[in-house]
Amino acid sequence: MTSTPMEHPFADYIRILGKGKKGSRPLTQEEAFQAMRMILAGEVEEIQLGAFLMLMRVKEETPEELAGFVLAVRETLPAIANNSADLDWSAYAGKRRHLPWFMLSSFLLAENGIKVLMHGSASHSENRLFSQDMLGLFSLKKADSFDSAQQQLQTHNFAYLSIEKICPALNRMIHLRQLMGLRSPVHTLVRLINPFNAPYSIQGIFHPGYRPVHQEAALLLQQVHMTVIKGEGGETERNPDMECLAQSVDKGILSEETWPALFSRRHVKPETLDPELLRQVWQAEQHDEFAEASIIGTTAVALKLLGKASSQSAAQQLATEYWFKHIKNVAT
Repeated sequence: MTSTPMEHPFADYIRILGKGKKGSRPLTQEEAFQAMRMILAGEVEEIQLGAFLMLMRVKEETPEELAGFVLAVRETLPAIANNSADLDWSAYAGKRRHLPWFMLSSFLLAENGIKVLMHGSASHSENRLFSQDMLGLFSLKKADSFDSAQQQLQTHNFAYLSIEKICPALNRMIHLRQLMGLRSPVHTLVRLINPFNAPYSIQGIFHPGYRPVHQEAALLLQQVHMTVIKGEGGETERNPDMECLAQSVDKGILSEETWPALFSRRHVKPETLDPELLRQVWQAEQHDEFAEASIIGTTAVALKLLGKASSQSAAQQLATEYWFKHIKNVAT
């Protein structure tokens, strides 16, 4: 008699998600934690991983699922000394309509004593500029380990750590987009990892519906201070031509506020993107109205999150002062 093969233990999580319109349901936080734990441990077959990611993609992630996924990832990370980073800045979307001006916002904060850990990935979408590929313009290098990221933060107040170094399994899953043709929950959860447990976290999303999901997941993860915006191109970047709704967590309290557009008329999208312009604007070799408004505006959102200013107007003023101080310093 032929014995019936035992069901794979991961099959239960696929069944929960895929048992039809009436039978399926979201995972609980604990179920999501255990499912991601198995994935990261290599205990899941490739076909199961593909099915799981796409079922999650179709139904979209809940805050509880994201929190469970993130906790499983954090379990695999090395212990980091407290106060290694002040601000966690995720950068995974890539830019295709405008240059990644948000990078200059992060540099501006670093110049003024804020330790910024930026994390992101290599290119996983066509025709987009990714932050890690821009570092060389500023004579910066990716950190090759958690230790080197800590050293860079101590020396320069800025470090970039790729998801490849944070969690190789997640890096591999992000690049499955080229096979699947769709983003997956991984593109959301990586923004929430906060690998250095910074007290402040700032995130950007593209689809507005994900804003409250990030906010509520941060609350479940007990992130002390966090702000998420619909950023230009999905990155953490305030578009100065549009109103910007920011949803935040501050010591367990949820809030939201709208930052106004900085121009009455929208700018024309540039026909081409030349990364060299990033360096030129930073070195005060070129003036670009849209770029400078984006840099200052994004910095202002971060300063308000960081508690460096008590109002939008004060944050905008302080960010402006930071920028013109920088311009003066590089011009002399």
